[in-house]
Amino acid sequence: MAEVVRLRKAYCFDCVKEIKGCYIKDIKDFCGMSDSASLQFVSPYAFEAMQKVDVVRLAALSDPELRLLLPCLVRMALCAPADQSNTWAQDKKLILRLLSGVEAVNSIVALLSVDFHALEQDARKEQQLRHKAGGSNGESVLVSQLQHGLTLEFEHSDPLRRLRLALSELLAIMNKVSDSNGEFFLKSSELFESPVYLEEVADVLCILQAELPSLLPIVDVAEALLHVRSGDWFLCLLVANVPDSFNEVCRGLIKNGERQDEESMGGRRRTEALRQLCQMNPSQALNIRAMVVEECHLPGLGVALTLDYKPDAGDDAVSPLVSFVSGLLLGTNSKVRTWFGMFIRNGQQRKRESSSVLWQMRRQLLLELVAILPRSRSTHVPNDSESDADSSSGYSGLREEHVVKASALLRLYCALMGIAGLRPTDEEAEQLLQLMTSRPPATPAGVRFVSLSFCKLLAFPTLVSTPEQEQLMVMWLSWMIKEEEYFESAAGVSASFGEMLLLVAMYFHSNQLSAIIELVCSTLGMKIAIKPSSLSKMKTIFTQEIFTEQVVTAHAVRVAVTNNLSANISGFLPIHCIYQLLRSRAFTKHKVSIKDWIFRQLCETTTPLHTQLLPLIDVYINSILTPASKANPEATNQPVTEQEILNVFQGLTGGDSGRGRTAYSITTQLLILYYILSYEEALLVNTKALALMQRKPKSYSATLMDQIPIKYLIRQAQGLQQELGGLHSALLRLLATNYPHLCMVEDWISEEEITGSLPLLRRMLLTTATCKYSQEQLQDAFQATHSSSPRLMQILEHLNLLSPSDLIPYAEALTSNMGLLLGAGVSRRVLQTVNKLWMTLNTVMPRRLWVMTVNALQPSAKLTRQHRYTQNDLMIDPLIVLRCDRRVYRCPPLMDITLHMLNGYLLASKAYLNAHLKETADFDRQAQTISNLGLAGQPDTPEVTREELKNALLAAQDSAAVQILLEVCLPTGEEQGGGAASLLKSIQPEARIGSGHTEGAEPEAGLLSDLREVQCLICCLLHQMFIADPNIAKLVHFQGYPQDLLPLTVAGIPSMHICLDFIPELLAQPQLEKQIFAIQLLSHLCIQYALPKSLSVARLAISVMGTLLTVLTQAKRFSFFMPTLPCLVAFCQAFPPLYDDVAALLVQVGQVCASDVATKARDIDPLITRLQYLKERPKEAAGSLKVVVPQRTGEELGCSDPDVQLCYCIEATFMDIIGTGLRGT
Repeated sequence: MAEVVRLRKAYCFDCVKEIKGCYIKDIKDFCGMSDSASLQFVSPYAFEAMQKVDVVRLAALSDPELRLLLPCLVRMALCAPADQSNTWAQDKKLILRLLSGVEAVNSIVALLSVDFHALEQDARKEQQLRHKAGGSNGESVLVSQLQHGLTLEFEHSDPLRRLRLALSELLAIMNKVSDSNGEFFLKSSELFESPVYLEEVADVLCILQAELPSLLPIVDVAEALLHVRSGDWFLCLLVANVPDSFNEVCRGLIKNGERQDEESMGGRRRTEALRQLCQMNPSQALNIRAMVVEECHLPGLGVALTLDYKPDAGDDAVSPLVSFVSGLLLGTNSKVRTWFGMFIRNGQQRKRESSSVLWQMRRQLLLELVAILPRSRSTHVPNDSESDADSSSGYSGLREEHVVKASALLRLYCALMGIAGLRPTDEEAEQLLQLMTSRPPATPAGVRFVSLSFCKLLAFPTLVSTPEQEQLMVMWLSWMIKEEEYFESAAGVSASFGEMLLLVAMYFHSNQLSAIIELVCSTLGMKIAIKPSSLSKMKTIFTQEIFTEQVVTAHAVRVAVTNNLSANISGFLPIHCIYQLLRSRAFTKHKVSIKDWIFRQLCETTTPLHTQLLPLIDVYINSILTPASKANPEATNQPVTEQEILNVFQGLTGGDSGRGRTAYSITTQLLILYYILSYEEALLVNTKALALMQRKPKSYSATLMDQIPIKYLIRQAQGLQQELGGLHSALLRLLATNYPHLCMVEDWISEEEITGSLPLLRRMLLTTATCKYSQEQLQDAFQATHSSSPRLMQILEHLNLLSPSDLIPYAEALTSNMGLLLGAGVSRRVLQTVNKLWMTLNTVMPRRLWVMTVNALQPSAKLTRQHRYTQNDLMIDPLIVLRCDRRVYRCPPLMDITLHMLNGYLLASKAYLNAHLKETADFDRQAQTISNLGLAGQPDTPEVTREELKNALLAAQDSAAVQILLEVCLPTGEEQGGGAASLLKSIQPEARIGSGHTEGAEPEAGLLSDLREVQCLICCLLHQMFIADPNIAKLVHFQGYPQDLLPLTVAGIPSMHICLDFIPELLAQPQLEKQIFAIQLLSHLCIQYALPKSLSVARLAISVMGTLLTVLTQAKRFSFFMPTLPCLVAFCQAFPPLYDDVAALLVQVGQVCASDVATKARDIDPLITRLQYLKERPKEAAGSLKVVVPQRTGEELGCSDPDVQLCYCIEATFMDIIGTGLRGT
């Protein structure tokens, strides 16, 4: 090795002289250069070999390439390695053999033999001196006074002094950089600019940084090298000799870089240095570009790296430049978008420079644009691509493989012009217009390209500046209109550009320029600031030359509907065009019928629901009811016919046809249902306006509505809520308004029970999806109910496993034979199963089921006359439901069904009368106004009167239903004689005190009777009615009902406590019967609800009784106090503090009665004395009850006059009060 070093030293001296001779003549030229273009940089091959320490590849390098990497290789060979493996030992031998043939190794070895610790100490001292001196170049610790120039000193110095010279110069530059506050400067340094010693200076620089890393951080050294000439070359050599520092150096340079690199010389030098680094290590170029975007610094570097990047993909791929710039401008990061947009704007302000990265980018984009243009359309080809012309110069259409590229280029230019503010040159504008007006093939990508081109024309109409260009654009638009049907069919897409043309034409006609701007931005996928005034030229072309309004409407009707329209189909569809034309009333203005098109489109829908369908239906309904202008009230669209609607629902109406055989999807049926319900609601809402215009559009008939399975469809929609969007909620809103009887809470609750997990598990027992019994078999089993009940039960249990939809065909047989179940001997299980099946059917076909059930449960006399009620009859008079066979009243399962129907029809009647009032009131008022023209002072009251009459009718209807149901609760003569138990009887013994029952009496029959169950069902319904409308409870109790029902109603109806609110008003009524009923009702309420409010009302009742005592005649006194005196017992039982008031009242009544008896000279017991005794000493009186009160025979009481009977009643009341008080204690 010593011999090698000796030979190299000798060789180096000769070599240096030779190099001097070669380069001295170029020194002047070099000094005038501002960059290092003539220097040799490290190749990517060499850098990769250094990164991987691939000795084989290093051995393959040429001498000039190897010379650049010597500092690292020499240190690698001489320094003690951390890797002690045999593999590295062999590699190290190869490196030594490789270095043995290089002469410059000797000088590097000499550099490494210096005492670097002492050198570092001197360098730090010099840094301190510079810091004290304020950065001025004074005395230097590293370098003594120079006798000659820096270059000559470097040439004649030994290795240590060379290190000191380079280190001193480098530290001076680094200090100046740190003190410059970001201002760029170019340091003139003789040492770093001499072409003769560049390689030797580079060796010294690499050794210094490697041996003194703490003093010379590589990022700081890299930053300092940017300020000297050939700094990029030094930087590449430095990084190549420390390859692991590549990312660190690049990130540091980027973070310290300018936000806009093309604005200053420092930014351009930094960009060029980083560009050279990435050329040396191309595999990291995209990562460095990502750092640039992340830091939002050096945008020109990002573009330059993209221009330098050569992808491996074929010609059919979108270029990296288009992808990169599109990502910056169309991405979601607004900071990046603003940063790059500023780069574009600032770059345009400077004069055009061939070296500018921006102009290089624009040139490259223009080359790519021209390369994909059809040759016959390319009127001017840039010089760079003239040699690429091929033999297909006659090709007039855009090639299929270029369509995607063209679309990407169009979007990029839209972003550059609309977001970044790029002002295209005449050449760029011409080529862009040629590309936009080219004709692509009929593919989905071609449809997309035409749509983008059209929107770009709208967004940037300044691209069309000459008459020739305007003519070219009009021809291209005419071609679009002509070819759109072919494109749609050939490309196999539903959203073609024809719909967009129509939509834009409609917007232009209605002057909705903001909608056009929104449409353009949506299609392009970017937010562009478009001035409405810039669209004036395009508006003139569209409205006067291409699309007149009449042409638009006529063309729109001929456009085919979108097959299987759903939310999965994006883009602009015919439905968007029709919607806008309906909104602008173009169809009615030009008398073009659109009804058939809308109906066909509704029939061609599927899930998920397209968002434009519901607005389309709403605006179509508005165009049917509201004329386009007052001058022409008949200018409206036609509604969908009833027959067309029936065809949609054919197969869903039950019967033998069953379900699921309809040719229309569930989406179509739900949309048609939404149309009908919305139409009817809009008709009612606009009644007043229609009356003023003397128009009365036809409403859909009740027969049609009866044949639509509304509840079944709503149930289907409930399971498809996610796919139907807002349709389900919209249908529920319409139902709650117009069909409240289909939205009863108990129905939803029972539906949850039917569709829950347990019924689902039961249905899993079915071996097949259909029922094995036919409707005829069910009919025969009903006819033989009394002889073969098990057979009927077997069929019913099997039907119970079916789903509600599968039960629809059996509804007729099930309801028509309900009358047979009213006979004696029918199993309760059969009745309960029929009830359950009826409730299941009620979830899918309630209205039709109710009509069939009401007709089936008619009395036998009506059935004989073949009288059949309709849905309309039952809505007008809901009480028809209660005119059924009286045996239903004692059949709880069928009574439950009857009550359910009654509640539904009461709600339906309210909705029917409200709708009828709205339909007729405004027309009648309008007619009255017309007939009374000229008559002043006539009051306008009919509407108020009709409203009052309607409310009175509904109140009478509800109260009549309640009274009938209460009457049903009364036991019949047979039930009273047979001892049938009821809730009434079970309550009365507790409520009536002193009725003569003894503790040893025989108990009554059991409580489980049909009457009691019916009473419970009726009480539940009355509770719901009272809660829904408390005025019904008030009206019924003002009317009154039998006293025997009070225990039942108070105990069985939880909402009876609301009666406490109006009992004072009832007591104030002049009729004695109402006052008696109020006191009797209050007595039961006090027992049931012992509340402070009850106590205050009871005090009022006692006061009223005392007042009436002073004003009533003898006959009225008897008729009032005989039924009310026992109520005082309940008052005292519920509220013991009332004892004194009650006792005083009883004594007062007794005194009045005794005085009347005394006037007749009748010899009776000293009543008053006994009453005073009972009042003052109740406990002693109770103990001697049998002695004090003489026993009276019934004959004696019966022949007594009213006053005597009243006296004895008073005495009995006193004893009952005392008895209850003693039992309570």
